[in-house]
Amino acid sequence: MKAPIIALFLTVLIPATALGETMKHDHMVNGSMHGMMTEGALPQETGQAAFAAIEEIVAMLNADPATDWSTVDIEALRQHLIDMNNVTLGAEVKTEQLGDSIQFRVSGEGVVIESIKRMVVAHAVTMNGVDGWTYVAEPLATGASITVTPPDAASMIRLHALGFIGIMTIGMHHQQHHWMLAKGMQPHQ
Repeated sequence: MKAPIIALFLTVLIPATALGETMKHDHMVNGSMHGMMTEGALPQETGQAAFAAIEEIVAMLNADPATDWSTVDIEALRQHLIDMNNVTLGAEVKTEQLGDSIQFRVSGEGVVIESIKRMVVAHAVTMNGVDGWTYVAEPLATGASITVTPPDAASMIRLHALGFIGIMTIGMHHQQHHWMLAKGMQPHQ
């Protein structure tokens, strides 16, 4: 039964892969790719968010003639993006309302534990006091806790809706933080 399938495959394959046809096909593909490139029709997304974030920073550094390459640390940015991924996808969160605050106990296993500690503590330091919100973080054996107190009762509804990962996204400091890490600075010191 395999012999007829192989014979059919070879019958179709051999004529299509003759040298002339292959060269014609290669020219069409290369011509099409060239046309796409000159027309700007290529996709812009590089296929993976962390890679795209690094690519964007590298392009900015390359475009800046004042870049001091002796201080650039793209690996620090990559490690931070790994932490972001670990916390976003690998952490477990338990939520408890404590009067006018909500405490998020964030835990994980393995490398996720240290990622949680770095991310949660750094976020609390960065955001504490912004717009009247209070953030207090404490490292735990399996991760960290973060207690968030909104400025008023109406904001408690928002805090419930945001949950842990929502509060981690608040503040347009992430882009600046990534830029500082890539340039070899320590944004939380």
